[in-house]
Amino acid sequence: MSNDADDAEDVDDADADQEFRTERDSLGEMQVPAEAYWGAQTQRAVENFPISGIAFDRRFVRALGIVKKASAKANNELGLLDDDHAEAIVAASDEVIAGAHDAHFPVDVFQTGSGTSSNMNANEVIANRATEISGGEVGTKEIHPNDHVNYGQSSNDVIPTAMHVAALEAVEKDVIPALSALADELGRKEEAFDGVVKTGRTHLQDATPVRLGQEFGGYRTQIEKGVRRVASTREHLAELALGGTATGTGLNTHPEFPTLAAQFISSETGLEFREADDHFEAQAAHDAMSEAHGALRTVAGSMNKIANDLRLLASGPRNGLGEIEQPENQPGSSIMPGKINPVIAEAVNQVHKQVVGNDAAVAAGAARGELDLNLYKPLLAHNFLQSATLIANSAELFGERFVARLEANEAHCAEQVEQSMALATALNPAIGYDDAATVAKQALDEGKTVRQVAVEEGYLTEEEADEVLDPRAMTERVILGMED
Repeated sequence: MSNDADDAEDVDDADADQEFRTERDSLGEMQVPAEAYWGAQTQRAVENFPISGIAFDRRFVRALGIVKKASAKANNELGLLDDDHAEAIVAASDEVIAGAHDAHFPVDVFQTGSGTSSNMNANEVIANRATEISGGEVGTKEIHPNDHVNYGQSSNDVIPTAMHVAALEAVEKDVIPALSALADELGRKEEAFDGVVKTGRTHLQDATPVRLGQEFGGYRTQIEKGVRRVASTREHLAELALGGTATGTGLNTHPEFPTLAAQFISSETGLEFREADDHFEAQAAHDAMSEAHGALRTVAGSMNKIANDLRLLASGPRNGLGEIEQPENQPGSSIMPGKINPVIAEAVNQVHKQVVGNDAAVAAGAARGELDLNLYKPLLAHNFLQSATLIANSAELFGERFVARLEANEAHCAEQVEQSMALATALNPAIGYDDAATVAKQALDEGKTVRQVAVEEGYLTEEEADEVLDPRAMTERVILGMED
C-alpha cells in the first residue's frame, strides 16, 4: 500500500512524463498540455478553479459550438470574416457541436460569474483546431481565439446565449418527449384500470370509492399540464443575448449581427430563436432561466407525488395497501430474502429533492448580479441542465420500468371497498346523515360492513342496499338516493 509521499511522487512522475507547449495571453506565458486544444486562458482557469471537479455537460458545450458557428457564419456574410477563416471556424465548431472535443472543455462550473473562462475555452479550442484544419500548428494563433472566433462577441452575451440555446434544446428534445411518454403510459393504465373499483382515501383515511383508472387519469392530467407549463417557457428562452457584447450596448458588433446569428442558430437547432427584446435585460438579469426552472421544479413535484402514491398503493405485499402489484426490478434487501422495493419510484423521489435544491440555487442566482451583469451564469446553466437531465431520464425510466409494469389487485380492491366505512356516505340521500353516521359507527364497533348493518337494522332492504350501496355507481357524479 502506498503512503502519501509515494502518491505525491507518482503524481510528480506523471507530470514529468507529460509534454507541454507554451502558449501566451495578455498576462504572459503558460504551460499547456501538448495534446490539449485549449490555450493559456483556459489553463489559467483550470489552475484557478479546482473546486468541484464538475465541468459543463454535453448540452452546454454543444451550445457553445453552435454559438461560435453561427457567429462565424454571420460575420462572414457581413464581410467581417474572410471565407478561409470562417470555413475553418465552422468546421472546428461542427466538431465541438458533435462532441468530438468534450475532453478539451475542463473548466470547472464554479468559476468567474460571467463564464468568461468557458467562453475563452471555446474560443481557444475552436481557434487551435481551426488553425490545424487550415494546415497550421496548434498554438500559433493563425486563427485567433479573440480576433476571429470571438469577433463581435463578449463572454457577457455569449454565455447567456449558450444558456438559452442549451436550456431550450434540453426542454424540447429531452424533457418534453420524456414527460409526454410518461403521460401516455399513465393514460394506458388509466384505460386498463378503469373497471377496478377501490377505496378512495383522504387524510390517509377511508373515503368514498374511486376507480383505479380515475386515479391514474389524475396522474396523466398532472403530467400533461406539467408538459404545458414547461412548454410555456419557450417564448422567453428563445430570446438570445448575442449582440449585446459587454454591457448590452452592442459595441464592436455589426447592427445586423444579432438577427443574422439568431437565424443561423435556429437553422442549426431546428428551434426558433430571436434577438433579445432588450439586451440590457438579457445580460443583467436571467428571469427567463428562473421561470423555466420553476416549471421544471413543478413537474418534478408532480412526478414525486405520483411516485409516492404508487409506493403507497403497492405497499405490502401482505401488510400494506396492496392495491397494485409493483414490478420486480431488483432484490430489495441484503438481509431479507424475497423483499422487493419500489426502487424506480424512490429514484424519482430523490430527483425531486435535487431539483428543489437546484431551483433554490437558480432562483437565488437569477436574482443577483450587480448593475449591468448577472454574475451567476455558470451556476444557472449547470443547475438548469442538471435538472432537465434528471427529470428527462427519471421520467423515461419511471414510465418504462415502473408504471408500464404495474398490475391491479382487483379482488383485493373489491374486498377493501366492501369493508370501507365510507360507503355510509351513499346512505345520506336515502336515510339522512344522522342515521348514516349511526350505521357507520355500529358497523365499525361490531366488525360488520355498512351493508350488513343497514339491512339488519331495517334501514334498507336487500334490493335497496344493492342499489344504494353500489360501489361502481359511487364513482360517478350521481345522487344515489331511493325513490319515494
